[in-house]
Amino acid sequence: MSEFDYQNIDDLIHSRIRLAIMSVLITVDEADFNFLKDKVNATDGNLSVHLKKLEEGNYISVKKEFIDRKPKTLYTLTKIGVKAFEAYVAQLEKLIKK
Repeated sequence: MSEFDYQNIDDLIHSRIRLAIMSVLITVDEADFNFLKDKVNATDGNLSVHLKKLEEGNYISVKKEFIDRKPKTLYTLTKIGVKAFEAYVAQLEKLIKK
């Protein structure tokens, strides 16, 4: 297998919206839904679908709470998510350096 193997790119991360979500979450301790929605510039439904996929892959964790009787959902990268993101970036660097 050569170094230039685009097949090794993580398909779970390699979507514009999921990549954007992961890129935001790698820079913060946690982020709520509205913060992510603003940063990623996605609709509620589209963002929800992609967040669910990342959650199912154990790349992010979700914490739901109520603040002043209003629901608030917080997202954080898991250790698995951090490792996957770092591996994704490293794989892209391999592709670019060839």
